[in-house]
Amino acid sequence: MTRTLYDKDVVRWAQEQARLLRAGDFARLDIEPIADDIEDVGKAEQRELASRTAALLAQLLKWRFQPQLQSRSRRDTIEIRRERIARRLQAMPSLKATLRDPGWRADIWLDALDIAVTETGLERSAFPAACPWPIEQALDAAYWP
Repeated sequence: MTRTLYDKDVVRWAQEQARLLRAGDFARLDIEPIADDIEDVGKAEQRELASRTAALLAQLLKWRFQPQLQSRSRRDTIEIRRERIARRLQAMPSLKATLRDPGWRADIWLDALDIAVTETGLERSAFPAACPWPIEQALDAAYWP
C-alpha cells in the first residue's frame, strides 16, 4: 500500500491494512501510518480523560464558588462525572500516569477555568490561578469543596 491511499481514503486504507494483517502479509503493510494511528489511539484516550476531568473540575469550581446554586442536580452531575472518570481509569489503568503529569494538569485546569467562567459569568480572577485540589482529591467521591 502506498501513503497515497492513506491520504485519499483513510477508511479504505484501514480496511486494506486490516486485511493484510489478518492474512499475515506483513511485507505489504504501510507501517509508518499504522504506527502513527496506533499512537493516536492512546492520545485520543488521553484527550478524552482530559475533557472529562476538566468538566469535573469546572463543576467543582461552580460548586465551591456558587454555593447559592448548589443543588441535587449539580451534585448528581459531579457524582456522574467522577464515576465516568473512575470507569475509564479502571478500563485503561495506564491512563493513571497521565494524572501525574504536571503539564497535563495545567492544561486541564485552563480548560476547567474556561468552562467555569463561561458557565458562571464570573470573572476569571474569581477563581484560583492553579487547581486548588490534587486530582486524586477531586476524583474522590467523598470530597466536596
